[in-house]
Amino acid sequence: MTQSNADQIAYWNGEVGKRWASQQTRLDAMLAPLSKAALQTAAAQSGENVLDIGCGCGATSINLAESVGSNGRVLGVDVSTPMLALAKERAGTNNRQLTFTEADAAEHKFEQASFDLLFSRFGIMFFANPDAAFANLRKALKPGGRLAFVCWRDWRENEWVRAPIKAVRPLVGPQPQLGPEDPGPFAFADPGRVRRILANAGFDAITLKPFEANIEIGHSLDDATDYLKEFGPISRLLTDATPAQKEQATIALREALTPFAGTTPIMLGAAVWLVTAKL
Repeated sequence: MTQSNADQIAYWNGEVGKRWASQQTRLDAMLAPLSKAALQTAAAQSGENVLDIGCGCGATSINLAESVGSNGRVLGVDVSTPMLALAKERAGTNNRQLTFTEADAAEHKFEQASFDLLFSRFGIMFFANPDAAFANLRKALKPGGRLAFVCWRDWRENEWVRAPIKAVRPLVGPQPQLGPEDPGPFAFADPGRVRRILANAGFDAITLKPFEANIEIGHSLDDATDYLKEFGPISRLLTDATPAQKEQATIALREALTPFAGTTPIMLGAAVWLVTAKL
């Protein structure tokens, strides 16, 4: 395990993983239009075997299991113990074609050439060495198999990130800056990098389709403000902030969201890549 992967595993098994599990219903609602687009792009078929990479609390794995039916199977893999525990609970005991395993997909030794489809909803941007990770994942894909995932475009194209960050960043002082290829939510924003990584791993017919949708941030101004303070880039900006800085940031964030509060729920724009590839 690389140190960077170890850091990510610790991160998703700490308070963040517990928080995501506790807010699963809300997070799934927020990501619903993006999940739907990704699942439609993947087009899992009856009888197929599917690997759901970074499956989190299991929403997409459950959707995929419905698509493949009783003759197919879905394996959801994630590094987060609390999120996987909820995924297993949601799947229940009667969903025999759906299983989950706790593992680092970048290094786990999957059964070779056993899957028709590799899928991921925002689960592939955190690999310390994505070239090696996708080379490993490719071995699990059958000849002629396919890959489909959704990842964030540049944060400046994502209104739900851009507006809050511009409001809060000046108030919390200098922050460590991730490089454009460091693991993180926007690590796959550059389409050229995505194509290079997938091509190096042995994939062909690589496509990136831009997709935009409005996503649900909160049911009221206060609700949206509190939500963004707990999840996503703003929560990371506020990790080491002083109480005074957090108070100022809350005021600024609320003001930044006010123009969007004319409708309920409050919706902000999201921009992603829908990525496909084949062997």
